[in-house]
Amino acid sequence: MGVPGFSGIGHLDLSVSDAETSAAWYERVLGLARVRRVDFPERTMIVLRHEASGLVIGLNQHQGFPGEPFDEQRAGLDHVGFAVGQRRDLDAWAERLVSLGVEHSPVADTEVGSALVFRDPDHIQLELWWSKPAGGEPTGAAQPDDRAPGAASDG
Repeated sequence: MGVPGFSGIGHLDLSVSDAETSAAWYERVLGLARVRRVDFPERTMIVLRHEASGLVIGLNQHQGFPGEPFDEQRAGLDHVGFAVGQRRDLDAWAERLVSLGVEHSPVADTEVGSALVFRDPDHIQLELWWSKPAGGEPTGAAQPDDRAPGAASDG
């Protein structure tokens, strides 16, 4: 029997230290819209939606948060990559991040695409990624860290 299929990512839930602070940041920086807030006995969850893609992101503030910042070197999430349609979109995003005072990497061009890396209030690494079309011309000589998405990690 073959592997059952699925149609995409239904939602993404992130654990955050302060759901309201994070929600305000994701709304301001990425333009997500608040759908609802739910206060459960053990956690608060704020649900956001990206209208253009339909992506739903849940921000979960758990009781008993240990206070440690996100670290992609621990088991679990490494980073979240959001796709953009054209390489020049990354330059527009870089300008937006500058205007909002959000620290970010320079746009990194690789053999397979380009990335712009930044972090949310809990230090979760986020990436805007453009995939080079199949058969596209390389942007130049390969750099030692050229790899698939995520190559432009800022630390």
